[in-house]
Amino acid sequence: MGLHPLEFSECYLDCPAFREKIKAHEAELDKTGRFIKELYKDGKNLINATKQLSLAQKKFAQCLGEFKFEYIGDAKTDDEKCIGEFFFAYFHLSTCIHLNITETLMKPLERFRKEHLGSAKAERKRYEKETEKYYSSLEKLLNMSAKKKEPQLQEADMSVEAMRQHFQESSLEYVCKLQEIQERKKFECVEPMLAFFQTVFTFYHQGYELAKDFDHYKKALQINIQNTRSRFEGTRSEVYELMKRIKESPQEYRQTSPISSEGYLYVQEKRPPPFGSSWVKRYCTLVKEQKILHMKTFDQRSGGKLTDSVTIKSCIRKTTDTLDRRFCLDIEITDRPITVLTVQALSEDDHRFWMHAMGGKEPVRQTFTSSYLTAITKRVFIFTGINDQGLYRVVGVSSKVQKLLTSEDWDVKTITSALKLYLRSLPEPLMTYELYKEFIVPAKSATPESRVQAIHCLVHKLPERNRLVLSLVTKHLANVADNSKQNLMTVANLGVVFGPTLMRPQEETVAAIMDLKFQNIVVEILIEQHEKIFGDAPSSSPSLAATPLSAPTRQSKRLSRQNRPLAVYNPQVLDIQTGTTKAVYPCEAEHDSELSFQVGAIFHDVTLSREPGWLEGVLEGKRGLIPENYVQIL
Repeated sequence: MGLHPLEFSECYLDCPAFREKIKAHEAELDKTGRFIKELYKDGKNLINATKQLSLAQKKFAQCLGEFKFEYIGDAKTDDEKCIGEFFFAYFHLSTCIHLNITETLMKPLERFRKEHLGSAKAERKRYEKETEKYYSSLEKLLNMSAKKKEPQLQEADMSVEAMRQHFQESSLEYVCKLQEIQERKKFECVEPMLAFFQTVFTFYHQGYELAKDFDHYKKALQINIQNTRSRFEGTRSEVYELMKRIKESPQEYRQTSPISSEGYLYVQEKRPPPFGSSWVKRYCTLVKEQKILHMKTFDQRSGGKLTDSVTIKSCIRKTTDTLDRRFCLDIEITDRPITVLTVQALSEDDHRFWMHAMGGKEPVRQTFTSSYLTAITKRVFIFTGINDQGLYRVVGVSSKVQKLLTSEDWDVKTITSALKLYLRSLPEPLMTYELYKEFIVPAKSATPESRVQAIHCLVHKLPERNRLVLSLVTKHLANVADNSKQNLMTVANLGVVFGPTLMRPQEETVAAIMDLKFQNIVVEILIEQHEKIFGDAPSSSPSLAATPLSAPTRQSKRLSRQNRPLAVYNPQVLDIQTGTTKAVYPCEAEHDSELSFQVGAIFHDVTLSREPGWLEGVLEGKRGLIPENYVQIL
């Protein structure tokens, strides 16, 4: 499992799990910085210490071999696999190195370490400072007497609200920066090493033979790097667009679940006289159906975890007449009849959110906004610029694209931009939301041969008109790729351009954006294998159920919130409203919303979950989430 994607919506929730993800990203960047420093030192030894050259060479090669990149998401592309394996290649030189590798290797790596990793450290300090500043001001606000004059309260509220917005914007920018550097290092660090090895092979007398053996791998690696760089640029632009939209309307992107609600509450803890009481910040998760409230003590500055759980009997709004604090609730606890738990929400909106979640009496208004895309009037275009460089990548003038339907003076860029805009403006992509995950699965995990077979079958599951239009588009793109020597638009370049145009997920998240590279792979296969895929219908559908069973690991279960292949049945044939399933592997719940079970456990009322890779079912009277690759349909 690689690094978890940092969802922008989690910046507003700021939960412990989100902070743990950030720490993992920071640790990865620290490791990269240490690696570059060590490599820089070893490189200088390699140049200057000719008497100990053999030892320096061995250590240098070992340093490369022991390092590998972590990746964001649950799978790597073939290009990323090749780049990662580059560090495992054994490199040994038997004679002295006299050439200066400073310009080709050391300076670029040191520049990356100082500019990018250094900027990440500066952003980390700013983020930690903003965290301290915001939560300190929040505690001060919540401790303010409700009996103060209304103008004073409003002024304090506005001040903290401004700090909150500034803190959340800082969090969004820091998350974006972390993930950008994680992706950037794949080519920024590898390219100098590739240049260094090329220089070494040219310099040595025996380097000719070495270079000849290495040439095919070098060329393949250059293509891998270029593909990864192109996908990085596409992913980066999508991430920034998503961050911009979330900044404009954060409430629309707040993470919700049909099973649980979560967020911070301040819990009043009473002490024996004469000490009074104290308010402790806790991260709370409410399991809605069982009305169980799990409270975890966690502080962003000092950490620390301590979990307590209670079952809610009722929830009553606490007035300022009885307690000199705002946004408070009194919670009656089922298993503690005489105990009333008093908690404080973070704001008026947060107060309404918890009242609604716990079944309180305060009315909750939820405004759902939705945008509908209007398809452009369909027109048939004759492509006359098939050899234009950057065809489809170079965009046309927006105003010309909008006027295309009434204009007679058409240029190639205007036509290609209009086609892309039309396809991306459809209410549903050509490759449909329903089949999106099934298209992504083989691109992540299957062999090249089985990928083609799986995509062949999935294409013929599309609605007929979708398949016909998709066939026309990909046939045209195959023609574009055939002229790549003139237009420079290879199959890989076309995949980058049309991946998010022909297929996209229904929900906009960072994890979904990280799947862009796999969308590109699917489109590349459609272009390269156009005649086979859109020719005859497949003779049979490949079934993942035929794969020999092997017990999922703890790691694979954690991945199940991402898209991943199923171990025991084919998701293409899963079509249930309710049913029964049987556990084929034991499972220990890692979250309050999940179920724990042993082999042979029978689940009832099983339905598909909104969580990718999960089902919902009932076991021993409790309803919760079940990893779908742990069960078998009866």
